[in-house]
Amino acid sequence: MKTHQLTCIQCPIGCALTVTVGDGGEVTVTGNTCPRGAAYGEKEVTHPSRTVTSTVPLEGGALPRLPVRTRTDVPKEKIFDIMAEIKKTAVKAPVRSGDTVIENAAGTGVDVIATKTVPAE
Repeated sequence: MKTHQLTCIQCPIGCALTVTVGDGGEVTVTGNTCPRGAAYGEKEVTHPSRTVTSTVPLEGGALPRLPVRTRTDVPKEKIFDIMAEIKKTAVKAPVRSGDTVIENAAGTGVDVIATKTVPAE
């Protein structure tokens, strides 16, 4: 059995969670005041994921760089692979917020999208 101490980030309360993973893989979460805390605690110890944010060079735009992020969260172990793809990417203006910059980043099935509309100069 393994025990993890986490602070829930699903709402402003910040519950102190205790997540226990049994020898058979069963997960127990205590300390949460709502169901979102239980779901967060279980996911964080079994399949942690994050949203990746960064910038890419923007050619011919009103800004030198374009802010981007993954459309949804991605497995934590894929973050460095996604960042390697982002590092090799440049975009030409104009760009609209929500435009796909990288499809299926690092084979995750998740796109990297623009988070700002930038007109061409």
